[in-house]
Amino acid sequence: MQTNPINLDKKFRPEIEGLRVIAALLVAIYHIWFGKVSGGVDVFFVVSGFLITTSIISKYNKTGSFKFIPYITGLIKRLFPSVITVLLVTVILSFFLLPESILGKTIKEIIASLFYYQNWQLALSSTDYLNKDQMKTPVEHFWAMSIQGQFYIIWFVIFSLIFMLYKKYTNLKIINVINLCLGTLFIVSLSYSIYLTHVNQPWAYFHTFTRVWEFSLGGLLAINLNKIKINHIVASLIGWLGLIGLILTGIIFNVSTMFPGFIGLWPMLCAVFILVSGNYETKYGVKKFLGSSIMVKVGGLSFGLYLWHWVILSFYQYHNNERPGIVLGICMILLSWLLSYLMTRYIEKPIRSASSNKIAFKKLGIGLAIQLLAIASLYFVIFNNPFEKEKVALSENYPGAMAVEKHVKVKEDVEAIPEFSKIRNESPDSTRDKVHQKIGESKVLVGEYGKKENYDKTIALVGSSHAQHWLGALQKAAEEGNYRVLSMTKSGCVLTTKDSDRDCTDWNKNLIKELDKQDVDLVVTTADSSTDVNGQIDPLQLKQYQNITNTKTPIMAIRDNPRYEFNVPETLDKFGEQETIQKMNAKQRLPKESKWDQLEQKPANTKYVDYTSYFKENGKFAPVIGNVIVYMDKGHISNSYSKTFGPKIKKDIEQYFKELNH
Repeated sequence: MQTNPINLDKKFRPEIEGLRVIAALLVAIYHIWFGKVSGGVDVFFVVSGFLITTSIISKYNKTGSFKFIPYITGLIKRLFPSVITVLLVTVILSFFLLPESILGKTIKEIIASLFYYQNWQLALSSTDYLNKDQMKTPVEHFWAMSIQGQFYIIWFVIFSLIFMLYKKYTNLKIINVINLCLGTLFIVSLSYSIYLTHVNQPWAYFHTFTRVWEFSLGGLLAINLNKIKINHIVASLIGWLGLIGLILTGIIFNVSTMFPGFIGLWPMLCAVFILVSGNYETKYGVKKFLGSSIMVKVGGLSFGLYLWHWVILSFYQYHNNERPGIVLGICMILLSWLLSYLMTRYIEKPIRSASSNKIAFKKLGIGLAIQLLAIASLYFVIFNNPFEKEKVALSENYPGAMAVEKHVKVKEDVEAIPEFSKIRNESPDSTRDKVHQKIGESKVLVGEYGKKENYDKTIALVGSSHAQHWLGALQKAAEEGNYRVLSMTKSGCVLTTKDSDRDCTDWNKNLIKELDKQDVDLVVTTADSSTDVNGQIDPLQLKQYQNITNTKTPIMAIRDNPRYEFNVPETLDKFGEQETIQKMNAKQRLPKESKWDQLEQKPANTKYVDYTSYFKENGKFAPVIGNVIVYMDKGHISNSYSKTFGPKIKKDIEQYFKELNH
């Protein structure tokens, strides 16, 4: 076998250190002052692909082998010290500084970050209709670390197969095989990224295989860089164009909603321009700036800057409504760099330079053990307090909506329920039972609640998640009303005959068939949508009402509750009840006269009920009524508060049945 089967020039490239500084600064600047995404993470991906490909091939040229243990050992020693340190500090700070309402979500994401699946954790929550509006955790940015870790494993598999093939067929030109593999991966991954970004952008954003093409591009550049021949003037020009284009990425594009599809090619090509330019020694090239001694020194801290800045910013934002000013933002960046320096010098370097892997892994093991112990302790304190008494909605101290119905004065020294740490569990039972249909599916899922036999009436709750959150009320009503309750709901899909959203259209058609099959006595749904102050009623929604009543099934339509631009329980947890009340009433949420009342011709066999007053206390919309927290997020009623509507909705249902029998 020839000494160097793959001709690759491995040399220190100072401009890469400067490029990492720019990428990290862009991420921090856009996060801190603009609340946007910059495209800097994509640059990290292409640089990682470039460097790891160079490293793998150089080691193979030198040793003629490529083994998993040395490969993974090096990665662990390089990546884990920083990850464990930042996550451990985050766990400790979370205990003292984090709003209780987000602690549970944070613990899940810390565990996901520690074991490198945070991107998938975020992909699931970003596409979960009832979870996507929650506050971001201080470790959300670890999604990029997780993808990077997964990519390193993918690269090991790919290059192991390539080297095995080369050893078996020594006449193969291995450089062509690598180009073919990485080129194919680039095309397939980019194509999939464009497709998935179009059909489900939140899922695509965190998906590993929509990002692999970015690493592939870096790998392709690493093995083909010396083949690119341009004159020095062009090299200087494209280098500066690449840097300017990279800085402008977050201004030109809405990265968080447009990436990682074909728009992702913009920062990728900018990074490629810079790397190609850096291969030439030019008098006025971008390499002079990016490869300067100060940039090289700071470049080693860019990874730490990325890890620390979001943690610092997050803890600030949990306790402040406004974005940081110029001075405070600069202080955050400087503090991030200081922490990165201390972490690099006193934690990373001693582990990397340990005299043996045994010593290095012993230190990492101790850190990991402390990390897991801290996570377990925080979890126990939040979720398993044996001294916490069970508090039940509708009990004497927690009347909820019945405090409005009966005009009772509740005790003011009673802590509201549910606890902030448990607010994420306030979805209706149909979510837990997996009978609430998700976006993208058209099958009607049926959940059965209340009385299962010897019941008097069957009530079907149908519609979107804003119909679904009334399930708790119907379950409570069924306890005394002898009803069977069927839940047939779907995220983001109101009753309609509109033919635009295919899965929603099909679901609505299937719903009519299911209602007819189930022999339903009453359908309960929402009457309108409060997404804007007009509370619009879609004519096609009324047509679907008619399709239901044509099956001789009456409808009870509930006016939608107010929705907000902010997460109500998180705001309550962070800033208190009075400030939350001010925010909830800062502008008109619902008109006094509903759109339903203005309809000239109302649907037949349909009763309209308006519970708006049950969301107010002393004439103002309130986050806590009858010692029960009203909302679980921006606009969905908490299951605890929904249950307190039980007596009221039972009364209205029985009254409606009497009217129908006359």
